[in-house]
Amino acid sequence: MAQTLNQASQQKRADEIRQNVRKSYAEVAESSNNGNSCGTESSCCGVSDDAAINTLVSTRLGYSEDDLVNVPEGADMGLGCGNPRAIASIKTGETILDLGSGGGFE
Repeated sequence: MAQTLNQASQQKRADEIRQNVRKSYAEVAESSNNGNSCGTESSCCGVSDDAAINTLVSTRLGYSEDDLVNVPEGADMGLGCGNPRAIASIKTGETILDLGSGGGFE
């Protein structure tokens, strides 16, 4: 019984964390959609009005020019921390687990 209560408590905490992350991502997306940002040009949560700055930041995170050209408009919310495909040097035949860490390029 105690183990079941502990598991329920852990699940509740995990759900709370998940909801907080969703809320934070939604705030960034809504700000971007409204033409605002929670901090343009030098922020961890928003993109610049200057396309050259966005390109520079994204390429420094490991995204190629082709990646940037082919990504849907609005997908770069300034939330990235790196290109996992480039950083991990994934090779053909390897298995990858996508943990779904959030919106954006991936």
